[in-house]
Amino acid sequence: MLTRIKQLAETLAPRLIEIRRHLHSYPELSGQEYQTSAYVAGVLSSYGLHVREGVGKTGVIGELNGGGADPRQLAIRTDMDALPIQEMTQLDFASRKPGIMHACGHDVHTTVGLGTAMVLSELQDQLGGNIRFLFQPAEEIAQGAGWMVADGAMENIDAILSVHVFPSIPAGSVAVRYGALTAAADNLEITIMGEAGHGARPHEAVDAIWIAAQVITTLQQAISRTHNPLRPVVLTIGQMTGGRAPNVIADQVQMKGTVRSLHPETRADLPQWIEEIVASVCQPYGARYHVDYQAGVPSVRNTASLTQLIESSAQAICGSENVRVLTEPSLGAEDFSLYLEHAPGAMFRLGVGLPDQVNHPLHHPQFEVHESAIVTGVMTMASAALNYWQQKRS
Repeated sequence: MLTRIKQLAETLAPRLIEIRRHLHSYPELSGQEYQTSAYVAGVLSSYGLHVREGVGKTGVIGELNGGGADPRQLAIRTDMDALPIQEMTQLDFASRKPGIMHACGHDVHTTVGLGTAMVLSELQDQLGGNIRFLFQPAEEIAQGAGWMVADGAMENIDAILSVHVFPSIPAGSVAVRYGALTAAADNLEITIMGEAGHGARPHEAVDAIWIAAQVITTLQQAISRTHNPLRPVVLTIGQMTGGRAPNVIADQVQMKGTVRSLHPETRADLPQWIEEIVASVCQPYGARYHVDYQAGVPSVRNTASLTQLIESSAQAICGSENVRVLTEPSLGAEDFSLYLEHAPGAMFRLGVGLPDQVNHPLHHPQFEVHESAIVTGVMTMASAALNYWQQKRS
C-alpha cells in the first residue's frame, strides 16, 4: 500500500505543482478567499468528493466515504489565506496581486490537502474509514478555525491532522513534536493617560510618553525576575501612538502588542500580572491607565498517539533518516489549537528548505519553498490517514 501511495503521489507531482503555482499567483487575504475556495471545491468535486462550500464563511469541506461502518471521521485540515506582503521573489509565478503574498506557505498547505484527497480517492475502497478535508480561511488572523467549528466542521470528528511548512528543515524531510508545538497568543492594549503641558515645563504635566516608556521597560525586566524561565513568556509591544506636537507633552499614549506563552497556568496569571506592573509604574507619577488583555488562541498541544502515528508513517514512506523529532516548541501561534478543543489531533512540520541557498523565514517577502516538498507532504498525510483507520480496525 505504501508503494501505491508513492506511485500515486509521484504521478500527480506535475499536477500538484501546477495547482500550487496557480494558488501562489492568485493569493487572497483572510476572509476573502473566494476564488481560492471555488478552485479548491472544483478540484475536490472532480475527484468525486462530496463538497460543501461557504463553511466558516469562505471555507470548504470535502468528504471522502471510505466505506467503514464507523460514522465518525478523521479530519485533515489545511489553510488557504495569504498575507498583506508585497512579494519580492522574482518567481515566474509570483503573486499577481499587489501587496498580497503566500509568504507563510498556505499555498503549499492547500496543495498538500488537495493532493492527499486525490491520492486517497484512488484508495477509497481500502480506507476502511471516512475522511473529512477542511480547507480553512483566515488562519493568519486566528479566526478561521473558530468560524469553521461554529459551522459544524468538527461534528463527528474522531481525530484531526494538519501540516505546516518549515523553511529551516530541508525539503524531503518531516519533523514532529510531542506535546506543545506552538504558543498561546494573546493580544494586549495599554492606554496611559497623563496631563498635557508645555514641553519646556515638564514638572507641570504628566508625561504619558515617558511613563509609557517606563511601562515597556519594566514589563520586559520583570518577566526575567518574576516568571519561571523554564516557562517562557514573550511580550512584544509592536505598535505605539501618542502625542500631538514636538513641543507638547503628550497626555495619552496607546500601546498594542502580543503576549506568547506555553503553559496554561502561566497564561492564566498574565492579565493580572501585567495590570499590576502598569499600575505600579503609573500611580507614583499621577497617571491613569487602562489595560485590555484579549485572549487569543491557545497553544497547539499534539496528542502523543497521533504524533507517533505521523512519525511512524513518515518513517515508513520517507525513510527514518528523513524524519526528525523537534526538541523545542515554537512561540509562533496557530489556530489549529481551536480544533483540538473538540478532538485529539497533531500537526507536523514539512521541510521546504532550498539546498545551498538562503532560506528566508516565514512571512518574508522573499520566502520560497522547494516544490518537491509537496509530494513528501502528500505521501506523509495520505499514509497517516490510511494507517489511522487500519489501526482502528485492528
